Amino acid sequence: MQHTESQWPMYVSLKKIEKQVGRWTSVQWEVDQMLPATHAAPEGANLILLELHKDERGSYRINIDMDNAMLYIVCDETEDGEWKPVAISADQNVAAGCLEADTPVLNIPMPKAIACWIEAFITRHGEVEICAHRRKHVNRRKNEGPSTDHTAERL
Repeated sequence: MQHTESQWPMYVSLKKIEKQVGRWTSVQWEVDQMLPATHAAPEGANLILLELHKDERGSYRINIDMDNAMLYIVCDETEDGEWKPVAISADQNVAAGCLEADTPVLNIPMPKAIACWIEAFITRHGEVEICAHRRKHVNRRKNEGPSTDHTAERL
């Protein structure tokens, strides 16, 4: 299965690691393999689409401009405690939203081929302005705003 302009199918498999911490056993999950769907499916791997969306281009830009660009593997926890990969994203906001909803997320370094593909997607569809959401009523440089005690200045 080949990738397109906005979708890249991947085989993703996870591995469960049990660690002894004192007298207790701790369970952690890691990405075992992530391969393009042009390869043969590894045993136990799930086929998942890495899909790009035009409205997430700003987040993709921030991610691929970082020194440590990441992919986020969103997982579903089964009733027996096993994790199953269900989605892949290059948008850290998607990962943060999942974590806030107590959905397990694993992150892995982004392969260079995927970073180039995302760069081409952004170039094809245009850059978007990245702006920080600031509180316009507060100007910390001028010591103005609702959190400033202006009564001290009058004394």
